[in-house]
Amino acid sequence: MTEGQLPAWRLRHACTCLRRGGIIAYPTEGVWGLGCDPRNEGAVRRLLAIKQRSWRKGLILIGASITQVQSWAAPLSPAEVALLQQSWPGPITFILPVPKQHPRWLSGQHAQQAFRVSAHPLVRALSLAFGDLIVSTSANLSGRPAARTALQVRRQLRRRVDLLLPGALGGLRGATPIRVLASGAVVR
Repeated sequence: MTEGQLPAWRLRHACTCLRRGGIIAYPTEGVWGLGCDPRNEGAVRRLLAIKQRSWRKGLILIGASITQVQSWAAPLSPAEVALLQQSWPGPITFILPVPKQHPRWLSGQHAQQAFRVSAHPLVRALSLAFGDLIVSTSANLSGRPAARTALQVRRQLRRRVDLLLPGALGGLRGATPIRVLASGAVVR
């Protein structure tokens, strides 16, 4: 087992937790994340309640490939795919257009959705094992600093998280930057 990887049994356990509507905490590029199955509205609403975060803000969907993102986003032009391929996999989140039927519990009050194809080995392994994108938001109560250690996750969120996956953060010192793909505008 190399650094950042989890044993197969632990990945299966995390995927089972996600499929049952559970909330997991896991290390990402720069902060600890909270995740759930984006197709499960009840799980997403529970995650938002744990964070004390308004649904209106929207969430990030994180995965292991552009193909996973394309199954959720509105059709992308070859030029847009090429632009994404320059940054992904990597520690940058892009806001992309989504189809009209895209779940509002994910995009919030926005007509677009934030996506990231991560280079973090644990996130990639989790997404591949789950077979889809997962919700990814910082592991903290709204308005508080994002957790940078498993201990900080435990202290802030106590027993509200169903599973905490062990591992190390990537090389960032904070949350990933967010950009609008169409304009290049920096949101965060």
